[in-house]
Amino acid sequence: MSHLRYLQIAQDVLKRIEATQTDAIAQAAEICAETIAEDGLVYLFGSGHSRMAVEEIFPRYGSFPGFYPIVELAVTFHNQVVGCNGQRQALFLENISGYAEVILRNFNFGSNDCMIVFSNSGTNVLPIEIAMVAQARNLPVTAVTSVAHSQASASKHASGKRLFEIADLTIDNCNPPGDAVVNIPNLDYPVGPTSSIGTLSICNAIKCRVAQLLTERGKPPVVLTSSHFLGAEESAKQIERAYHDYKARVQGS
Repeated sequence: MSHLRYLQIAQDVLKRIEATQTDAIAQAAEICAETIAEDGLVYLFGSGHSRMAVEEIFPRYGSFPGFYPIVELAVTFHNQVVGCNGQRQALFLENISGYAEVILRNFNFGSNDCMIVFSNSGTNVLPIEIAMVAQARNLPVTAVTSVAHSQASASKHASGKRLFEIADLTIDNCNPPGDAVVNIPNLDYPVGPTSSIGTLSICNAIKCRVAQLLTERGKPPVVLTSSHFLGAEESAKQIERAYHDYKARVQGS
């Protein structure tokens, strides 16, 4: 059955991540924890559906300040599909050279900051140049991408390089090329992407390790916490504490 096949493949993706990517995840977490402990910011960028990874890290329950999500609506606002703010425009903008520089000119990066760039394909111009521009500003760059898909694809950037070839550290989301994993009889093309499952799992693995490292340093993060754990009144107060902490961290960015 197609739905069971999808679930089996999704589990296989997570098993491959566990078997092959835990060292890279731990390295990324060390970089992030060092940044946050020194009052720096971990900038997060993803265009297209990779924006989900950015929002998975912060802000949501079980997350904490220190991460700075960069979500450019022109390349992430998908629900219109056609017409104004449609997919054609977003796909076009993702491959315009120079756009990354325009985006990142809006931020004042500090000496302790770092960057994580999410792109399943790792071949579009925008995420590649976000990584390049961040490195030019002395930010260490971690990429979360599908190495298999990238290796099977040509870069759209003038350098010919793909994201995993540029980043200082790469975490492979272990997604197969094409990002669709289930073949249906009499249907020409496969369905069922797994890139989000792999990437979002990596996000939360990093986040958990960062929380542990910060706590061990005596700098426990201010966690956005559900009323399930605290009750409605205290949860609301905790959310305000987290937002206040976030505001203090991003002043001047």
